[in-house]
Amino acid sequence: MSARMAHPVYLLPEVMKSLQALGKATEHDGVPSKTHQLVQLRASQINGCGVCVDMHSRMMKKEGETDERLFAVAAWRDTPYFTDAERAALDLAECMTRFSDRADQVPDEVWHEVAKHYDEPALAALITSIALINVWNRLNGTIRQPAGQTWN
Repeated sequence: MSARMAHPVYLLPEVMKSLQALGKATEHDGVPSKTHQLVQLRASQINGCGVCVDMHSRMMKKEGETDERLFAVAAWRDTPYFTDAERAALDLAECMTRFSDRADQVPDEVWHEVAKHYDEPALAALITSIALINVWNRLNGTIRQPAGQTWN
């Protein structure tokens, strides 16, 4: 497998700098790094982005994430491995990633649950983090960037 073209972030270095800066800006002490990783993995699973699923799974494993949690992210509703705050963040990630699936993209019950666990600055970081992974997924999917290979 090979990508259709060189990755856009290498052809447009300012885009890479901007996306990296946006990612850095979402690092907020109100959202644990593990939560950011979980929502990024879940959105990437939904979007079918092999590059990001591979990368985030490996990063999480390297940072000490358990196999049980990694294997269960796609079925988080039916497993006991996630905290209530993580479940709320995963639900938000699914809603934000599947905007076209419903008229009310983020239903009030999802919003109220996530807002119980995160203050507004943390919510802003979480929302931005989820939006950012969706950008990466779309870039990678469009050019068919293969997982496990160096970007060209």
